[in-house]
Amino acid sequence: MKQIYAPPHTVLPDKPLTVFIIDMRVNKPLSVKNWFPVFKAMGPMIKELYENKDSGFYSLETMFGWKSIHLVQYWESEEKLFAYAHEDRHRKAWKTFMQLARRSTVAGIYHETYAVNSYEAIYANMPKFGLAKAAGHVPVTADTRQAAARMRASREQKTE
Repeated sequence: MKQIYAPPHTVLPDKPLTVFIIDMRVNKPLSVKNWFPVFKAMGPMIKELYENKDSGFYSLETMFGWKSIHLVQYWESEEKLFAYAHEDRHRKAWKTFMQLARRSTVAGIYHETYAVNSYEAIYANMPKFGLAKAAGHVPVTADTRQAAARMRASREQKTE
């Protein structure tokens, strides 16, 4: 079981951050043979990211919905994210998906990339999750008790 951090914690804005959201939506769940190859390609890519400490990948969170798998990834920079997108394993998975997409609407995919200029976070009674898992967290102090103060500290860090 993951450790639960009871007092509130926050993330100090001491790392550059790019957030990448990717989602695979299964439009026709019964057509497993058509969408499963796309789904299956995710695991090896995720393993590769965690093993390659120089990739710029920090961590990810995975959420499942009725017809989708949703991943929120945290990266050091958009440049490192884009560099990974051009590596062999990702290009092969993308090619597989695009071949599927030309044949059928059985599955869809989207992604969004955000270069984050400032951020704030609070966690109470949670294991390390999301940005806290990606960047590390610290207990909330008098200076970081309010969301506005955390956001202001994040912006100030960028100007130093």
